Amino acid sequence: MDNIFHKLRNLDAYPKINEDFYSRTLSGGVITLVSSIVTLLLFFSELKLYLHTVTETKLVVDTTRGETLRINFDVTFPAIPCSVLSLDAMDISGEQHLDIRHDIIKKRIDSHGNVIEVRQDGIGAPKIESPLQRHGGRLEHNETYCGSCFGAESSDDDCCNTCEEVREAYRKKGWGMTNPDLIDQCKREGFLQKIKDEEGEGCNVYGFLEVSKVAGNFHFAPGKSFHQSNILHDLLAVQKDNFNISHRINRLALETTFQEL
Repeated sequence: MDNIFHKLRNLDAYPKINEDFYSRTLSGGVITLVSSIVTLLLFFSELKLYLHTVTETKLVVDTTRGETLRINFDVTFPAIPCSVLSLDAMDISGEQHLDIRHDIIKKRIDSHGNVIEVRQDGIGAPKIESPLQRHGGRLEHNETYCGSCFGAESSDDDCCNTCEEVREAYRKKGWGMTNPDLIDQCKREGFLQKIKDEEGEGCNVYGFLEVSKVAGNFHFAPGKSFHQSNILHDLLAVQKDNFNISHRINRLALETTFQEL
C-alpha cells in the first residue's frame, strides 16, 4: 500500500524542468501576462453571459386568427338575481356581443347557496309565461293587437307585445328604460313585482364562450347592456341605490384545439 501512495505522489502531469535547461526572456513574460489577462476577460465574459437572461425577439405571422378560443367558466353571485344578470364580450377588433344568451346556463340560489329551482335557462331568455301575460294585450283587445314599442320601433310594422320585447327594442336603439310603470306591457306582466320577489337571491352562472383569438374581455353586469357611443348598462332591474356584485369564480379555463402538423 505504501508503494502505491509513493507512486501517486511522484505522479506529475506537468513535470518541472530543471532551470539549467531553460532561460527567462522579456517576450515570454509579456506573452504570459497577456495570456493571463485574456483568460480572465474570457472567464468573466462567459460568467456574465451565463448569469444574465438573453431576450430573443421573434416575429411570426399568425395564421390562426380566424379560429376561436373557448372560455369555460362557472361563477357564483350570492347577491345578484339571475333575472337581472347579463353577460357581455368585446375585443379590440371592434366585435361586440351584448347580453349573451346562448350556451349559458344559470341557476337561482338562496342566501345560503342552495339551488332554489333547477332549470336550464339562457341569460336573458324569455321565461315561460301564462297566456294572460304573454298574450294579455290580444286577449284584452283582439287577435290583431300590436303593442307599442314606445318610440323604439325600427319600422312601422314592429310590435312589442311583451315587456321583454319593449326592453329589447330599447336596447337596440341604445336607450335605457327609466320607468317601466309607464309601459303597459310591463305593468300587465308585473315586471317590477317579479324583481322584488327575487330580492335576496343569488345566481350561479356557468357555460362557455367562443371568442376570437385577439385581446378582449368579457364581463358580468346587472341589467341589460346597450350601445350609445360606448357600452352602457340599463340598471332598471336593480331597484336599489347600491348593489353587491361580489362573486366567487368556481372555474375558469381556456381551451384551444391544436391541429396536427
